[in-house]
Amino acid sequence: MVERTEDGSAATRTMAAVAASASGRWHRKLSWRHLFRRHRGPDADGRSSWARGRVLASLAVLTAALLAFPSVVPNRVGRFGSLLETFLPWLGLAVPLLLVLALLRRSATALVALVLPVAVWGQAFGGRFLPEGRGAHDLRVVQHNVSDVNTDPAGTAAALIEAAPDLVALEELTAAALPAYEKALAADYPHHAVEGTVGLWSRHPLADVRRVDIRPAAIEEGWSRGIRSTARTPWGDIAVYVAHLPSIRLGWSGLGSGLRDESAGLLGAALAAEELDRVILLGDLNSTLDDRGLDPVTSRMDRTDPTRQAFAFSWPASFPVSRIDQVLARSATVSNVRTLPATGSDHLPVTADIRLERGSDDSPTAP
Repeated sequence: MVERTEDGSAATRTMAAVAASASGRWHRKLSWRHLFRRHRGPDADGRSSWARGRVLASLAVLTAALLAFPSVVPNRVGRFGSLLETFLPWLGLAVPLLLVLALLRRSATALVALVLPVAVWGQAFGGRFLPEGRGAHDLRVVQHNVSDVNTDPAGTAAALIEAAPDLVALEELTAAALPAYEKALAADYPHHAVEGTVGLWSRHPLADVRRVDIRPAAIEEGWSRGIRSTARTPWGDIAVYVAHLPSIRLGWSGLGSGLRDESAGLLGAALAAEELDRVILLGDLNSTLDDRGLDPVTSRMDRTDPTRQAFAFSWPASFPVSRIDQVLARSATVSNVRTLPATGSDHLPVTADIRLERGSDDSPTAP
């Protein structure tokens, strides 16, 4: 018992001592060393910390396997393989969840197993957080789905001009908004071509403009979302394609990408038949480059090492989780892919630099 004093100092000292003792006990309980020292012996079922959490450890190994080999997930039913590949970086969110469960389960086995998905994710995507050097380039391009409900086409065009691109590809152009885009872009891009709802604006002359038929059989006549043009640049002729593949839908039955996949096959066939060596493809392909549904397209283009490119998520603009707006090239190198500030669209604009391969046809071409 503590005697009461007039100033209450003894009571104060006693309360402080009790608080310090409680704080020390809580600190010991919350420390990792104490957590596993206290529970390193058998639990109520006679299992040690190394024997507990084998299911969590198995889930960690499974996560690592899916990150490293997403193609093992079949695509025949529900196209779940494409669904996984579309959002593959986000599979890494399984790691912190499994970490919390491993700590609650006090499983040393699960904690050690988590090193595997962390290493695989870091190998696949960690490099995208590193700054990419802006080396020499020949062309700068902008790709943007401007949205058919965009209420500020002039402001959108002005925002794209700020990036100072040589080529501007737009999708979801409407008859009502097209004049505004033409007027806003005319001074900087005197050459342009439009087919259906897609268009290309260029600082360099355009020739051999034609429609690219990527319409799936189930879609009615009049649907036109592909265009091909020859850009006559100082480094020679370049075939420039602009495409907008059909949208995909996610439902209880899986990923509805049948129309998109069919359209990708048609675009791939057009790229395969292209006679010019240098090709640039700009478009809203409605998926990421990891999605096997785009293989007919990506297999016809030079594949830039994705681990050296930023994520540059472009959709949805309010909270981007995926880059479905793509810049691809053949006989050229795409670098410095990045997004621009939001416009009146539900997509963010994507810009990239392109370095052309040098060859015998690099002499300037007369307009």
